[in-house]
Amino acid sequence: MALSAVVFDLDYTLAVVRRDRATLLAEAAATADVPVDFSREEYGAAHQRAHAHETRAPIFADLLGGNDDGEALAEAYRTAIADDLEPIDDAETLIADLRERYKVGLLTNGPVLAQRDKLATLGWEGLFDAAVITGELEAGKPDRGAFEAILDALDVAPERAVYVGDSIEADVVGASEAGLFVVQVCYPGGPDPDPRADVHVDRAALTERLPAIVRELD
Repeated sequence: MALSAVVFDLDYTLAVVRRDRATLLAEAAATADVPVDFSREEYGAAHQRAHAHETRAPIFADLLGGNDDGEALAEAYRTAIADDLEPIDDAETLIADLRERYKVGLLTNGPVLAQRDKLATLGWEGLFDAAVITGELEAGKPDRGAFEAILDALDVAPERAVYVGDSIEADVVGASEAGLFVVQVCYPGGPDPDPRADVHVDRAALTERLPAIVRELD
């Protein structure tokens, strides 16, 4: 059965921050005048526990012991990331080229305001045929329901779609278990290539190589 859709992850796949997240979090804490004594690993665990819908405020409130500084820190962190965010080379050209033959969607984990703000910062609000932010859902990736949401939005069966992302658990495992083909995006310091992905591609070569990869899977 021929492919009819390509679905992308956002963070570390199509867009990256120039500096590490720990630095951005420290800057946001200074801006918001909120003492921060938790690690990025603790933040990641809290992110999974909270499944924040609108903003990161519940995540930070959890990490800060439930005090009222969560909203201020969430806003400062969102601004810091937006100011540091940049697309991979020729991302818009890649998506435009793919849309000549396939439906192209976006499925990204995160709170609605944070992820929509990234799309606005990048000027990508109308770039995709459909975009689903998991803050709009009951659960995020790797939950099957997240993948079903974007497939429903594109009106595509899972076996006719390929998912492109970097995270092993959220992207590779989630998409493969939902029945999609998977292209794992690899980069220095990122996850090792996982055998459950159908194809592995370096992020630096994604724009050049992905159209041919999709045609080969088609």
